[in-house]
Amino acid sequence: MAQIVVRAYIQIPTLREADPRIERQMSPQIQSRRCLFLLFVVAAALLPVALSRDQLSTRECEALGFTGLALCSDCNTFAEVLIRELLCAELVSDCLKCCTEDSDDETSKITYSGAVLEVCMRKLVFYPEIVGFIEEEKDQFPSVKVQYVFNSPPKLTMLDEDGQQKDTIRIDNWKREHILQFLREKLKSASSK
Repeated sequence: MAQIVVRAYIQIPTLREADPRIERQMSPQIQSRRCLFLLFVVAAALLPVALSRDQLSTRECEALGFTGLALCSDCNTFAEVLIRELLCAELVSDCLKCCTEDSDDETSKITYSGAVLEVCMRKLVFYPEIVGFIEEEKDQFPSVKVQYVFNSPPKLTMLDEDGQQKDTIRIDNWKREHILQFLREKLKSASSK
């Protein structure tokens, strides 16, 4: 449904390009009604997408250009900008499928049994905060393992009781104290001390 709406709107600018007088002949009231109508159409198109949001895998999101760092509230802000710029809704749909839910009471209570800090050895020089954590702070967390994977961005893979992957969080721009705070809050062994 969103693609049909977008395609219908994309054809409108080509009409304006063919005859620029069309834009000048519109009264401000017609322009504001038109903008309000388009806002309603895009919002109606995005509503089912937001309600039935299927999460994509990390690889699918990376293939679409999303790093996994975006919060869902960022996608909503992104949608507002796209509506103002009258760009396609498919991008917002992909963003919503790849975002991380904003922190609320339910997600803040989730804890994990362990974690794997995955990073590329060659890229490590670009992340002094992560190097500092590995060299000086990692020993505080016996359930955290460091894994060096070629060309991998820095990320924490959170594990359940069975050692299975539950969540993956990119930590490219995290400071050492943010990593420490996150692990203290989220790891069961660290939070029980």
